[in-house]
Amino acid sequence: MFVKQNVSNTHLCLEVIDIMAGSGSKTPGMRRQPRQARSQERVNQILDVAEELFIRQGYTATTTNAIAVGAKVPIGSLYQFFPDKAAILQALALRYTEQFHQCFTELATELASLPLAPYVERMIEVTDQFFREHPGYHAIFMEVQGTMPELEQLDEAADAQLIQAIVLSLSQHYPELDPQDHQAIAFVLVKAIGTLLWLSLSQEATFQQRLVAETKRLALNYLQSYLG
Repeated sequence: MFVKQNVSNTHLCLEVIDIMAGSGSKTPGMRRQPRQARSQERVNQILDVAEELFIRQGYTATTTNAIAVGAKVPIGSLYQFFPDKAAILQALALRYTEQFHQCFTELATELASLPLAPYVERMIEVTDQFFREHPGYHAIFMEVQGTMPELEQLDEAADAQLIQAIVLSLSQHYPELDPQDHQAIAFVLVKAIGTLLWLSLSQEATFQQRLVAETKRLALNYLQSYLG
């Protein structure tokens, strides 16, 4: 979520993306990975239908049979890839994560020349936009929050990797800071920005916009207190 201003922005952003991208080689919970284009298309269709059903009628009320019917695949084909509904949700969670990081890959060039203030503002706007354009991300996981340790582990692992990527970038570009400062800054950025924007999604529209603005202000003032 943070990169150094001006030309260094691209390098730091790509460092974060590269480290995060390495986490998606094997989808947790899946019985086997699709290796052919046709199999991958079938898995994507299963995930698309599952997402729609989870949003419309809830995770608990949705069955694997309903997902198979909606995806127009035999139930046996579904079970070839996913042993149960929880595995489908885990794969969907990982897909959200990969889509989220792809947003920042596409922004790397655009943000390369921005100074700190507009860069922080743009990064937070992109995060907020992703949440709003993927309503299932919030709707589904609010229902199952606290009930599926596997999802919490995925979330913690993603945060931990992003934190360490930022720590690495800070240590390379701000060596004058103490290593404990690098760790603290990275942890606060990931947890504070992510939590505030997540909580804003359950608020009414006007207050949601206010929380996004406050998140920008918080992140910028916090970084400027260390970096100037």
